[in-house]
Amino acid sequence: MNWKPDRTNKRPIYKQIADYIEQGISTGLFSPETMLPSERALAEMLQVNRSTVVAAYEDLQSMGIVERKKGSGTIVSTDIWGVEHRRIPNWSRYLERGSFLPNLPVVQRIRKETQENDLINMASGELSPRLFPNEQFQRILSERPFTGYLGYDDPQGSEELRDTIATHVKEYKKINTDSSSILITSGAQQALHLIVQCLLKPGDAVAIEDPSYCYSLPIFHTAGLKIYRLPVDSHGVNPDDLVHFHKKHRIRMIFLNPDYQNPTGTVLSMERRKQILNLSAEYGIPIIEDDPYSLTSFDGVVNSTLKSMDDNGNVLYISSLSKIIASGLRIGWVIGPAKVVQRLADAKQQVDFGHSIFPQWVANQFLGSEYFHPHIHFLRKQLKQRRNQIVLSLKQLLDDKISFSIPNGGIHLWCKLIEPIDEQKLLEESIRKGIAIVPGGILGSEKGCQRFTYGRVEISSIHEGIERFSEALINIEK
Repeated sequence: MNWKPDRTNKRPIYKQIADYIEQGISTGLFSPETMLPSERALAEMLQVNRSTVVAAYEDLQSMGIVERKKGSGTIVSTDIWGVEHRRIPNWSRYLERGSFLPNLPVVQRIRKETQENDLINMASGELSPRLFPNEQFQRILSERPFTGYLGYDDPQGSEELRDTIATHVKEYKKINTDSSSILITSGAQQALHLIVQCLLKPGDAVAIEDPSYCYSLPIFHTAGLKIYRLPVDSHGVNPDDLVHFHKKHRIRMIFLNPDYQNPTGTVLSMERRKQILNLSAEYGIPIIEDDPYSLTSFDGVVNSTLKSMDDNGNVLYISSLSKIIASGLRIGWVIGPAKVVQRLADAKQQVDFGHSIFPQWVANQFLGSEYFHPHIHFLRKQLKQRRNQIVLSLKQLLDDKISFSIPNGGIHLWCKLIEPIDEQKLLEESIRKGIAIVPGGILGSEKGCQRFTYGRVEISSIHEGIERFSEALINIEK
């Protein structure tokens, strides 16, 4: 056996050995009833521990590829294909080899706990059902029955909805565009996927905020991108950091959430917006502006988006209805140069043949109705009340243990614990106490931070949720 395991490969040695033998059996190198080397002999040949070979043989045995008999050794199974010439795939191996990475285990754990247990949910980024315009939807459906076509539509999405969005962003965001420069997506998440998959390639360097929601997304690692983190302070990211990274690594794209940023709630200052746009124009770096929260501004003042200030077509603007109307509609959009939007639309068409017609119709009816502006006013008021309650509760219960800045919009409050703590233990204890929060470590590099989200939780449960978190923190500190 001339083959040797690759010790520079991150794949465990025992799995490399099992893979090699399995491949050898498939190609006929090891035929049925072949006696494989003993554990000790193979360990010596490959210069590995005997326990590594034992693990490899046990892996192969679990798949029915080899038979192990005490005192006789390990032989290639005579019934690999079974009576009906069938084999059970090694699904675990397929799952490990897939190129599309799963969510982080912590993210999966939090989602599972909030779905299966009655926790006070201050982790989820969606709105409370009480904040959805359910009555208005019912009126629309009763007053304006759907009579549209339910087949495939334009790959860019309903032209009627795109026209309505063009009017909407001009009125609320001062963005001048038309339907040819808009793509309807399944929320902002799909927009990010399409941009990463279509406009970047493995090895490209991208800059994201630190902390950032993007930090928790596997899509960047799945695409093989090199990620460089721009620290966020009270005024957003510092343009000087972008210059530093670009000169050193040639940044290909920058991802920003300028208004009420997830998770910090900060707003990118106007001065820095202008500087970043100038740098984008100077270096030719595209900016991906993710804007889910700007309309939630508690004082009603909507900041100038980067896209509205973009004179060169350098900004791809992403927004959605998920954080202001209803996440279940799955309506998002990308605004950018027409040729870029067409490329993204072609990719979306390959994935799902275009967006579902009915939710587009509902979204169009609501966005263009007299219901929209009163709903936004209601949403701002409700979110501000929740923000005020969580701030009050944190000051009453954890004032000497935690520090934070008070956001003026959005749904997130970013806290830093004054004393260092084991984030994983705190998460486990919080869940045990019945409160779900997001550890800061999955959103950025700074230690000892927590994200509290007040959009999903009912206002009547916020104080109790902070009490439970406080109890969990005290238990961990003991």
